[in-house]
Amino acid sequence: MRLNSAFLTLLTGSGSLAAVEKPYSTWLTDSIISYNIVPKSRWYTEATFYYGVEAVHNHTSSPAYLSYLVSQADPILTPNGSFVSWDFKDHQLDNIRIGSPLLYLYTQTSNVRYRSAIDFLHDRLLNHQKRTPAGGFWHKDPKYPNQMWLDGLFMAGPFSAAYAALFDPKNITLWDDILLQFQLIEDHCRNTTKGNSMLKHGYDELYKAVWADPVTGASPLVWIRAQGWYFMALLDVLDWFPTSHEGYKLITKWFKDLAKAVKREQDESGGWWLVMDEQYKGKKGNYIESSGTAMYTYGILKGIRKGLLEETEYFGVAEKAYKLMAERFVARNGTGGGINWEGTVRVGSLDGKGDYEYYIGINKVVNDLKGVGPFILASVEWERHLGEKNL
Repeated sequence: MRLNSAFLTLLTGSGSLAAVEKPYSTWLTDSIISYNIVPKSRWYTEATFYYGVEAVHNHTSSPAYLSYLVSQADPILTPNGSFVSWDFKDHQLDNIRIGSPLLYLYTQTSNVRYRSAIDFLHDRLLNHQKRTPAGGFWHKDPKYPNQMWLDGLFMAGPFSAAYAALFDPKNITLWDDILLQFQLIEDHCRNTTKGNSMLKHGYDELYKAVWADPVTGASPLVWIRAQGWYFMALLDVLDWFPTSHEGYKLITKWFKDLAKAVKREQDESGGWWLVMDEQYKGKKGNYIESSGTAMYTYGILKGIRKGLLEETEYFGVAEKAYKLMAERFVARNGTGGGINWEGTVRVGSLDGKGDYEYYIGINKVVNDLKGVGPFILASVEWERHLGEKNL
């Protein structure tokens, strides 16, 4: 469905509705493509942007977006569908995220090159990625032994679920394994003694990391984007998970519980803090960060659309966040009438103490694709919602 421009509205400061010139979903996507700043790469950063482009293609049905995805994917594959310059010594979940856009391209084109690459990635995950004693995938081997991070559930979870649904839907072992990854994160990173709590960035199953909690193994703090990755992963996995499997109800519950926490923790500005633990809100160095804010907004809006969240309870949260993003993080200073995306922290890691000083010490990057992609996703959901309300 294509939106009439009259439907593309934002709340102004006075609470009235004002039309924007064009949909932010296509405006930012077209801007980033026109800047020619996206490497033809298999890295998760680019794959996150491609996820946004997929959503725009589905939303507009414009063949230009599918052609763009093909033009980015084909150079990273050989004629037989293997990856160019694959490092077989590098085992990390970040390497798996490219499987999701390749799966999308395969469903759109039936190109066997994509299927070959998809099968390769699934094999690398199941048969070559090391696991913790409980069966969780290491985030990165050998740098982070026996550690699981929230980030990794987004990198591998939706891909695994889509692969199972499309190619091996009756394989209960696959579905059980996908559920296990989320269950381990829930067991170690969420404070289950407090209802609807947030989740720490990651955990060390063997308690050897300098930051590991002696009881749970969890890292000390809640980092906005790690939890944002996880929020999206829970929701996106449900697109594929069989409703007959016990995991569907569990993952739905975890998503709803986290949505309640996200709603509760929203700042009065409409966004969410880089370090979300209560004692650091408003502390010097902390700030409202754009990529996580976009991830939460996407998750809430999609959750409403999928019938998992009550619109009367959650739409106001998304509306306030989307208005903030349009005003604070969308910069109309791009070349050729384009726009830029601002306020995204470059990276976040558990390489070190995992303390407050580390997180606030990382720089922000303009047009960081880890923020651009989620804002495009949120914008598609926003525009769909407004369009459906005005039909």
